[in-house]
Amino acid sequence: MASRNLTRRELLRIFQAGALTVPLAGLPTCSTSCKNSGPSTRTDDQLLDEIQRASFDFFWNEAGRATGQVKDRALAAANDARTVSSIAATGFALTALCIADSRGYAKSADIKERVRTTLRFLANQMPQEHGFFYHFVDMNTGARVGKCELSSIDTTLLLCGVLTARQYFNDTEIHDLATTIYNRVDWPWMLNGGSTLSMGWTPESGFLARTWDHYCELMMIYLLAIGSPTHPIPADTWEAWSRPTLTYQGITYISGNDPLFTHQYSHAWFDFRNQRDAHANYFQNSIDATRAHKLFCLSLRQQFRDYADDLWGITASDYVGGYTAWGGPPPIGPIDGSIVPCAAGGSLPFLLDDCMRVLRNIRTKFGRAWARYSFVDAFNPLTNWYDADVLGIDLGITMVMAENHRTGLVWQTFMKNPEALTAMKSAGFKPS
Repeated sequence: MASRNLTRRELLRIFQAGALTVPLAGLPTCSTSCKNSGPSTRTDDQLLDEIQRASFDFFWNEAGRATGQVKDRALAAANDARTVSSIAATGFALTALCIADSRGYAKSADIKERVRTTLRFLANQMPQEHGFFYHFVDMNTGARVGKCELSSIDTTLLLCGVLTARQYFNDTEIHDLATTIYNRVDWPWMLNGGSTLSMGWTPESGFLARTWDHYCELMMIYLLAIGSPTHPIPADTWEAWSRPTLTYQGITYISGNDPLFTHQYSHAWFDFRNQRDAHANYFQNSIDATRAHKLFCLSLRQQFRDYADDLWGITASDYVGGYTAWGGPPPIGPIDGSIVPCAAGGSLPFLLDDCMRVLRNIRTKFGRAWARYSFVDAFNPLTNWYDADVLGIDLGITMVMAENHRTGLVWQTFMKNPEALTAMKSAGFKPS
């Protein structure tokens, strides 16, 4: 997690060169039922559909035409010449394409061809080492951006999208390309002789010093690595990382001192409901973490009067000073009263009613927080600051978790991968 955020802070301000977006003519941004009603009168399902449709527009428009690689971020309200893509955003995009196909947001033939284009590029042209990809690449060429790292977490987010597409589309080429991309990842190499996976590697300096050694978004990394049919790591690595506990206002749960997204990302694809290993039911753990986070935000109302039962949520995102990791409990980062919509959006399956109140309130009362790709990344009602950008990973976690709440599509599709089932069994998961 530290590597992920440090890389963004260092790189996102540097690389601003770009290419034009690739719009799909006539792509709808809202269903007829949405257009005929205001945000306050729509059902939860209609509101989530509006959010998902607008988020899909980002993943469709802000991608390289010949590569399928998706921008890390884009302007919320105007065309954007930047070309920096993140492999994590591309992983969310592949998952979003499955959701869009199931909901008819674009033509199935066009969606399937976009998936093929993306996977062909990843399999045959994108620079990689031992199967791992660079965190940031140019969306049109795949070239590494600056001196960013081969990222184990971002490669994993990409692979989750790759494997979701493999199971969703009944297409031989998609299946074979996805299998090639996953099977060539050399997970033992990323252990670097240790017991926990490294956060990454660069050709200039070798492996990063930090490893995935305590509970955070790491569960999906270890499960994909344990389940690999070609280059697995030992199942006992599941026990190599620590599970620190935190108690806040009577709620005790497993957590590092990390932002809320760490309790969301693995759950976007792996279905941990009604499952537990020797340590915890991690789905219930994320419920508890979300409850604690809401209470933490409400505890700050004397400092930041905007925080309320229907307006809370802070996770790694932009703020007026750039990109930062922030949240709590305990307090992390330069908390200033900002609201990050994907904090609630990415927690929909965990605390539905509370999160829906937040999303509805933002959509209804904060017009500047809504743009063509749904919510801006963050905003501050106290200072009247509204982010100019949206981020692919933040739009993605909201879109995917909204679908998991609505239909369970992503969970059902991803868990058809035999490698996922094998890994969870090897890690000791049993029905709870």
